[in-house]
Amino acid sequence: MNNNKINFNAARFITSAPNIRQMPADTGVEIAFAGRSNAGKSSALNTITQQKSLARTSKTPGRTQLINVFELSEGKRLIDLPGYGYAKVPEEMKLKWQEALSEYLQQRDSLKGLVVLMDIRHPLKDIDQQLLQWASDCELPVLALLTKCDKLKSGARKAEVLRVREAVAIFGGSIRVEAFSSLKGLGVDQAKEVLTEWLLQHDQTDTEEELA
Repeated sequence: MNNNKINFNAARFITSAPNIRQMPADTGVEIAFAGRSNAGKSSALNTITQQKSLARTSKTPGRTQLINVFELSEGKRLIDLPGYGYAKVPEEMKLKWQEALSEYLQQRDSLKGLVVLMDIRHPLKDIDQQLLQWASDCELPVLALLTKCDKLKSGARKAEVLRVREAVAIFGGSIRVEAFSSLKGLGVDQAKEVLTEWLLQHDQTDTEEELA
Protein backbone atom coordinates (compact mmCIF):
# COMPACT_ATOMS: atom_id res chain seq x y z
CA MET A 1 0.00 0.00 0.00
CA ASN A 2 1.35 3.41 -0.98
CA ASN A 3 0.81 5.77 1.94
CA ASN A 4 1.91 8.73 -0.20
CA LYS A 5 -1.50 8.76 -1.83
CA ILE A 6 -2.91 10.20 1.36
CA ASN A 7 -1.00 13.10 2.88
CA PHE A 8 -1.80 12.72 6.59
CA ASN A 9 0.51 15.65 7.39
CA ALA A 10 -1.93 17.94 5.55
CA ALA A 11 -4.64 17.39 8.18
CA ARG A 12 -6.15 20.65 9.39
CA PHE A 13 -8.73 21.46 12.01
CA ILE A 14 -12.14 22.39 10.57
CA THR A 15 -14.58 22.61 13.48
CA SER A 16 -15.71 21.31 16.86
CA ALA A 17 -19.34 20.28 17.05
CA PRO A 18 -21.52 19.30 20.03
CA ASN A 19 -23.65 17.08 17.75
CA ILE A 20 -23.94 15.88 14.14
CA ARG A 21 -26.27 18.72 13.16
CA GLN A 22 -23.38 21.16 13.49
CA MET A 23 -20.87 19.05 11.57
CA PRO A 24 -19.85 19.53 7.91
CA ALA A 25 -22.09 18.08 5.17
CA ASP A 26 -22.46 14.29 5.42
CA THR A 27 -20.58 13.51 2.19
CA GLY A 28 -17.21 11.99 1.31
CA VAL A 29 -15.36 9.67 3.67
CA GLU A 30 -14.83 9.97 7.42
CA ILE A 31 -12.75 7.78 9.69
CA ALA A 32 -13.51 8.20 13.38
CA PHE A 33 -11.20 7.75 16.35
CA ALA A 34 -12.89 6.56 19.54
CA GLY A 35 -11.60 5.39 22.89
CA ARG A 36 -11.65 5.78 26.63
CA SER A 37 -10.55 9.18 27.83
CA ASN A 38 -7.11 7.98 28.93
CA ALA A 39 -6.37 5.71 25.94
CA GLY A 40 -4.08 8.20 24.16
CA LYS A 41 -6.50 9.09 21.35
CA SER A 42 -5.29 12.66 20.81
CA SER A 43 -1.65 11.59 20.93
CA ALA A 44 -2.34 8.94 18.27
CA LEU A 45 -3.96 11.49 15.97
CA ASN A 46 -1.03 13.86 16.42
CA THR A 47 1.48 11.07 15.73
CA ILE A 48 -0.28 9.81 12.60
CA THR A 49 -0.51 13.33 11.16
CA GLN A 50 2.97 14.32 12.44
CA GLN A 51 1.50 17.44 14.04
CA LYS A 52 2.28 18.02 17.70
CA SER A 53 -0.89 19.93 18.52
CA LEU A 54 -3.49 19.00 15.90
CA ALA A 55 -5.59 17.22 18.52
CA ARG A 56 -5.33 18.71 21.97
CA THR A 57 -3.77 16.45 24.56
CA SER A 58 -4.35 16.94 28.25
CA LYS A 59 -3.00 15.48 31.46
CA THR A 60 -6.61 15.48 32.65
CA PRO A 61 -8.51 12.78 30.72
CA GLY A 62 -12.03 13.65 29.63
CA ARG A 63 -11.30 17.10 28.22
CA THR A 64 -12.38 16.24 24.65
CA GLN A 65 -16.07 17.06 25.00
CA LEU A 66 -16.88 17.83 21.37
CA ILE A 67 -16.70 16.04 18.02
CA ASN A 68 -13.54 17.47 16.44
CA VAL A 69 -13.28 17.42 12.65
CA PHE A 70 -9.97 17.41 10.74
CA GLU A 71 -9.80 17.56 6.95
CA LEU A 72 -7.08 15.70 5.02
CA SER A 73 -8.27 16.82 1.58
CA GLU A 74 -11.63 17.59 0.04
CA GLY A 75 -14.10 14.90 1.07
CA LYS A 76 -11.65 13.08 3.37
CA ARG A 77 -11.84 13.68 7.11
CA LEU A 78 -10.55 12.29 10.41
CA ILE A 79 -12.94 12.60 13.35
CA ASP A 80 -11.88 12.83 16.99
CA LEU A 81 -14.88 11.62 19.00
CA PRO A 82 -15.48 12.53 22.66
CA GLY A 83 -13.52 10.30 25.02
CA TYR A 84 -15.73 7.95 26.99
CA GLY A 85 -15.68 6.17 30.30
CA TYR A 86 -13.80 8.67 32.47
CA ALA A 87 -15.04 8.23 36.04
CA LYS A 88 -14.41 11.78 37.33
CA VAL A 89 -16.65 13.45 34.73
CA PRO A 90 -20.06 14.54 36.16
CA GLU A 91 -22.83 12.07 35.27
CA GLU A 92 -24.86 14.65 33.33
CA MET A 93 -21.86 15.51 31.14
CA LYS A 94 -21.06 11.82 30.66
CA LEU A 95 -24.57 11.14 29.37
CA LYS A 96 -24.39 14.14 27.04
CA TRP A 97 -21.12 12.90 25.50
CA GLN A 98 -22.50 9.37 25.18
CA GLU A 99 -25.55 10.69 23.35
CA ALA A 100 -23.41 12.67 20.87
CA LEU A 101 -21.15 9.65 20.33
CA SER A 102 -24.05 7.26 19.77
CA GLU A 103 -25.84 9.65 17.42
CA TYR A 104 -22.72 10.13 15.29
CA LEU A 105 -21.93 6.42 15.05
CA GLN A 106 -25.47 5.45 14.09
CA GLN A 107 -26.50 8.27 11.77
CA ARG A 108 -23.39 9.49 9.92
CA ASP A 109 -23.46 8.03 6.40
CA SER A 110 -19.93 9.20 5.51
CA LEU A 111 -18.44 7.15 8.37
CA LYS A 112 -16.52 4.35 6.62
CA GLY A 113 -14.12 3.10 9.29
CA LEU A 114 -13.61 3.21 13.04
CA VAL A 115 -10.32 3.32 14.95
CA VAL A 116 -10.81 2.10 18.52
CA LEU A 117 -7.97 2.94 20.89
CA MET A 118 -7.38 0.90 24.04
CA ASP A 119 -4.52 0.99 26.53
CA ILE A 120 -2.66 -2.28 25.90
CA ARG A 121 -2.51 -2.84 29.68
CA HIS A 122 -6.31 -2.53 30.08
CA PRO A 123 -8.01 -3.50 26.80
CA LEU A 124 -11.57 -4.63 26.12
CA LYS A 125 -13.41 -2.86 28.92
CA ASP A 126 -17.19 -3.30 28.74
CA ILE A 127 -17.73 -0.07 26.81
CA ASP A 128 -14.95 -0.98 24.34
CA GLN A 129 -16.67 -4.29 23.70
CA GLN A 130 -20.01 -2.56 23.17
CA LEU A 131 -18.41 -0.33 20.56
CA LEU A 132 -16.80 -3.28 18.76
CA GLN A 133 -20.09 -5.19 18.75
CA TRP A 134 -21.94 -2.16 17.39
CA ALA A 135 -19.38 -1.71 14.59
CA SER A 136 -19.61 -5.39 13.68
CA ASP A 137 -23.42 -5.24 13.59
CA CYS A 138 -23.19 -2.23 11.25
CA GLU A 139 -20.57 -3.97 9.07
CA LEU A 140 -18.15 -1.13 9.79
CA PRO A 141 -14.45 -2.09 9.59
CA VAL A 142 -12.44 -1.50 12.77
CA LEU A 143 -8.77 -0.90 13.48
CA ALA A 144 -8.15 -1.60 17.17
CA LEU A 145 -4.95 0.11 18.28
CA LEU A 146 -3.46 -1.13 21.56
CA THR A 147 -1.85 2.09 22.71
CA LYS A 148 1.08 2.75 25.07
CA CYS A 149 2.61 -0.54 23.94
CA ASP A 150 6.05 0.80 24.87
CA LYS A 151 5.03 0.14 28.48
CA LEU A 152 5.39 -3.60 27.84
CA LYS A 153 8.45 -5.59 26.82
CA SER A 154 8.44 -7.06 23.32
CA GLY A 155 7.38 -10.57 24.34
CA ALA A 156 4.54 -9.41 26.57
CA ARG A 157 3.43 -6.94 23.88
CA LYS A 158 3.19 -9.63 21.20
CA ALA A 159 1.36 -11.98 23.57
CA GLU A 160 -1.22 -9.32 24.43
CA VAL A 161 -1.83 -8.46 20.77
CA LEU A 162 -2.46 -12.15 20.04
CA ARG A 163 -4.76 -12.46 23.06
CA VAL A 164 -6.86 -9.46 21.98
CA ARG A 165 -7.00 -10.71 18.38
CA GLU A 166 -8.43 -13.99 19.62
CA ALA A 167 -10.85 -12.22 21.98
CA VAL A 168 -12.34 -9.89 19.33
CA ALA A 169 -13.09 -12.82 17.02
CA ILE A 170 -16.38 -13.33 18.89
CA PHE A 171 -17.69 -10.04 17.49
CA GLY A 172 -17.30 -11.19 13.89
CA GLY A 173 -16.88 -8.46 11.30
CA SER A 174 -13.62 -6.91 10.17
CA ILE A 175 -11.49 -6.04 13.22
CA ARG A 176 -7.73 -5.64 12.83
CA VAL A 177 -5.66 -5.41 16.02
CA GLU A 178 -2.24 -3.74 16.16
CA ALA A 179 0.13 -2.54 18.89
CA PHE A 180 0.70 1.23 18.88
CA SER A 181 2.95 3.71 20.66
CA SER A 182 2.86 7.45 20.05
CA LEU A 183 6.03 7.80 22.12
CA LYS A 184 8.11 5.28 20.15
CA GLY A 185 6.30 5.50 16.80
CA LEU A 186 5.40 1.81 16.90
CA GLY A 187 2.48 0.74 14.71
CA VAL A 188 2.21 4.10 12.94
CA ASP A 189 2.95 2.69 9.47
CA GLN A 190 0.41 -0.10 9.96
CA ALA A 191 -2.23 2.43 11.07
CA LYS A 192 -1.58 4.66 8.04
CA GLU A 193 -1.79 1.65 5.75
CA VAL A 194 -5.27 0.74 7.00
CA LEU A 195 -6.52 4.34 6.95
CA THR A 196 -5.20 4.81 3.41
CA GLU A 197 -6.94 1.64 2.28
CA TRP A 198 -10.27 2.81 3.71
CA LEU A 199 -9.98 6.31 2.27
CA LEU A 200 -8.96 5.20 -1.21
CA GLN A 201 -11.27 2.20 -1.36
CA HIS A 202 -14.28 4.49 -1.36
CA ASP A 203 -12.77 6.62 -4.15
CA GLN A 204 -12.67 3.45 -6.24
CA THR A 205 -16.24 2.52 -5.30
CA ASP A 206 -17.51 5.98 -6.28
CA THR A 207 -15.72 5.77 -9.65
CA GLU A 208 -17.20 2.34 -10.38
CA GLU A 209 -20.71 3.62 -9.55
CA GLU A 210 -20.26 6.58 -11.91
CA LEU A 211 -19.17 4.26 -14.76
CA ALA A 212 -21.99 1.78 -14.17
